[in-house]
Amino acid sequence: MKNFLKWAGTVLGLYVLQSSLLARLAFHGASVDFLLLFAVSFGFIRGMRLGVLTGFLVGLLQDLLTGTFFGMNIFTKMIAGAIAGLLSDRVFKEQMFLPVVSSVVAALASYFLLAVLMLLLGYRFNLAVNAGYTLVPFVVCQLVFSYPVHVLTRRVNEWTREKQ
Repeated sequence: MKNFLKWAGTVLGLYVLQSSLLARLAFHGASVDFLLLFAVSFGFIRGMRLGVLTGFLVGLLQDLLTGTFFGMNIFTKMIAGAIAGLLSDRVFKEQMFLPVVSSVVAALASYFLLAVLMLLLGYRFNLAVNAGYTLVPFVVCQLVFSYPVHVLTRRVNEWTREKQ
């Protein structure tokens, strides 16, 4: 139970930071998505099953607290956690390069999945213009913060494993 509270505190801290301070620093409405970065890092560290579960839980938290279309964040974060978890057995978890590259891939995939879902819901927008306007700042934000979030996730993982 204590380990769950440590992980929950980490997720809530990341969400509060994402939605309060960094939302004020958004460029063209694009800001960092710490919960996506956390789902990817957690999937790398703990495997596919826990990556999917974490993606579901952080996506649910984000959907419930932001009031956007319910299920969109759940879907994208579950896929990100699943793919990172699939790759977790094939990579060294202490590398710096992989979390950075995977955060960019996850950001691109999340953006395009959300764009496709919005188009399927009937919203019309020019994908090329919107991508150039919001995708580039979003990917840069994800790139900057991917390694610190991965290090935080690794340290909390070590902290929770020591106490068992």
